Amino acid sequence: MTDTPTQLFIGGAWVDAADGATMPVDDPATGDILCHVADAGPKDAKLAEDAAVQAQEEWARTAPRVRSEILRRAYEIIVGRTDELAHLMTAEMGKPLAEARGEVAYAAEFFRWFSEEAVRIDGGLATLPDGRNRMLLSRRPVGPCLLITPWNFPLAMGTRKIGPAVAAGCTMVLKPAPQTPLSSLALAAILKEAGLPDGVLNVVTTSRAGEVCEPLLRGGRIRKLSFTGSTAVGQLLLAQSAQAVVRTSMELGGNAPFVVFEDADLDKAVDGAMVAKMRNMGEACTAANRFFVHRSVAEEFGRRLAERMGALVVGPGTRDGVDVGPLIDRRGRAKVEELVADAVERGAQVLVGGRTPEGPGCFYPPTVLADVDPGSRLMDTEIFGPVAAILTFDDEDEVIRRANDTPWGLVGYVFTEGLDRALRVSERLEVGMVGLNTGLVSNPAAPFGGVKQSGLGREGGRVGIDEFLEYQYLAVPVR
Repeated sequence: MTDTPTQLFIGGAWVDAADGATMPVDDPATGDILCHVADAGPKDAKLAEDAAVQAQEEWARTAPRVRSEILRRAYEIIVGRTDELAHLMTAEMGKPLAEARGEVAYAAEFFRWFSEEAVRIDGGLATLPDGRNRMLLSRRPVGPCLLITPWNFPLAMGTRKIGPAVAAGCTMVLKPAPQTPLSSLALAAILKEAGLPDGVLNVVTTSRAGEVCEPLLRGGRIRKLSFTGSTAVGQLLLAQSAQAVVRTSMELGGNAPFVVFEDADLDKAVDGAMVAKMRNMGEACTAANRFFVHRSVAEEFGRRLAERMGALVVGPGTRDGVDVGPLIDRRGRAKVEELVADAVERGAQVLVGGRTPEGPGCFYPPTVLADVDPGSRLMDTEIFGPVAAILTFDDEDEVIRRANDTPWGLVGYVFTEGLDRALRVSERLEVGMVGLNTGLVSNPAAPFGGVKQSGLGREGGRVGIDEFLEYQYLAVPVR
């Protein structure tokens, strides 16, 4: 921890908060304080905004190849420091080291992907239908951006936003989640080392998010907001962005259905369930929340899933052989406890888990519930924990109706061996992404995002850079 920056990163310099405030960073596996980092206030946010605004014009004129090579160098640095970054992430967030190493690779890939997209920003030339004018289209950076990232993937959510912003020529103010500021600060240091000019990226760690973000959104100089987090906070930020008509990208909550039909390969389905449910201890917006299993295979599916979940080893993420680390904090664990208790009171059968262990840390065991009442609270709440809730269904139309009966629409999972059914059901699900016979959809080369209250816009893929670019149309008379 001694080599990890703990100050704010503004204008290329490491500085303390203007009022000297700091905030603790806790280890969720023990409850101990790892360190203290600067706790930014409105004055610090203004300084970060000033730095981003001042750097914008020159950064926008920087050659695409230069921006590309900075991202490529940052990619190589991240890959070379995989173990160091993984240990840092595990310390502040709790995920097992194997998962943390996987996230480092995932995070780095966003920089490699967008290093390649930086040199492919194009426009167009055409004669308009009336023949009087030529239309010259160019694409330019939207301007200074506010990036707000969550705690559950603290490195990858940073690179998924910073990568396209750098590639497009935008400057940034990054506000990471207060639970996991260290990964973002380490990322800022890496980008500085890779040659990113001063002021292009500014990082403000804070426990005073409202005081820091609202003035930036209402002030008119920030032209783009990219947010990943809860739907409730996203709605608040949208309202704050409206006054200055700030362009927004929102990656919000999810309530993913996991549908297992009677013709599914149960080995594939259980493997997929383990990934879709247990990635990051279930603390992911893509996590399978509602398991709809055809009545004819529900008992066998539940038995196999409970056996697999029960075999997972729970403990500190740094310990060898651990599969499941702690939840992010005691409030997050209390939420999971309450949701499970409510389901059990309504008649759910606990196949495995369901009891909070004694001792330090924010641990909760992998849990499988069968015969869950559709009225249970965990049916319309993001669980954000290692709990699989199984419900049965009898026919296709019924399960599609129930799967779509939610205000969210991020991702759905479908397991069936029938091609016609696979395509038909996928097309009818009201989601932005579908995992067909797989429990993993996230990939830097694919557009990530949802519909309904799961968000606006897409991150990653060929379209990810579009969120940070504007079109300009130039009319040129034909002579």
